[in-house]
Amino acid sequence: MATSTTPVTMRGSVLGVILHDVCEEIRLEQLRDILGARRVEPGFKHATPDYVRFENPPVVERLEPVVLTNGEKLVPQIKYYDYGVVSVLFELGFEADWETLVQLAARWVPSPELERQAQQIIRDRLDRIAPALVRPYRDWLSEDYYIFTLSGVPGQPCGSDLLTQHGPQIAQILRGELTPLARGENDDVLQASLSYYPNDLLVVGWNAALVYDTPAGAETSVQILEYVNSQLLEFRHYDELLTRELAGVYTSLKHRAGFWRRWRMRREASRLNSVTVEVTELVERADNAIKFVSDMFSARLYRLAAAKVGVPEYKNLVNEKLRTAEGLYRFLVDEFHQSRGFILELMVVIILVIELVYLFRGKY
Repeated sequence: MATSTTPVTMRGSVLGVILHDVCEEIRLEQLRDILGARRVEPGFKHATPDYVRFENPPVVERLEPVVLTNGEKLVPQIKYYDYGVVSVLFELGFEADWETLVQLAARWVPSPELERQAQQIIRDRLDRIAPALVRPYRDWLSEDYYIFTLSGVPGQPCGSDLLTQHGPQIAQILRGELTPLARGENDDVLQASLSYYPNDLLVVGWNAALVYDTPAGAETSVQILEYVNSQLLEFRHYDELLTRELAGVYTSLKHRAGFWRRWRMRREASRLNSVTVEVTELVERADNAIKFVSDMFSARLYRLAAAKVGVPEYKNLVNEKLRTAEGLYRFLVDEFHQSRGFILELMVVIILVIELVYLFRGKY
């Protein structure tokens, strides 16, 4: 006699994190005065507030609910980071079995509607917060990331059991796919997993993550994942900025010829050096915005998430272009000094010729 299987209903939430790089810097103290908002301090697996913290905690603002076209009602939350990134977080609670959760993920990962909503929310806030923005950008880079938190799974299984029994569904969720994935793709998704206690689990993908934990523990992971994506966004911005600056210098070198080209290189060298120094400072600020000293689990999660979304690759690209810019700066300076030396030598020759002319004229 066949027996029917009752779907396992789980509780949790799905979060869409949409980030935009809107300016070079946000003056957070001034922003707090404008918004009357609070700062956010990260929660961690162990209470070590003196050793694990944001250098300059982001400002948090909660907004009125928004309703999507399908009727889902979401309460947005905005975070303002001092290095110019604004993050909009949408959260939707759910009670679902695995099949329903896979369908939900396929609708959310990614969600063009959420991206449009986030961009509109930020644009609506810019006029009010404009005094706190330093060098606003005309065009914004953006990143989106989706986090599925599970806090209520019947039987409270171990994280390893959850991974073994429902690995294929977890892989589908993180890829936003309705169709089951090939075994190799499943293995690629699930190898980026992490647990601290027996009854928790983190699986991190390049555009989504699953967090099985208590609400407090999940909040820790959400904050770190959000920060990692804000870092990625900043490195992407610096990479594009340096690419444009270097291309401009190469074009200038290509189209300017002759003596006067060298003489004008001082201005180009000065501009390139200013950009290099500025980017180096901003990279260090974004890279060191959060410190992990005593909480090794959070540090491991950060490294895992950063590797999955591509932070090290973009950081390496930025560092390589900074080295290229420094080498190009030295080349421009050397060319300028050669040009200046040539002019000085030419002036000396002209003076000698004039003196000789007067000397010989005096003899005749």
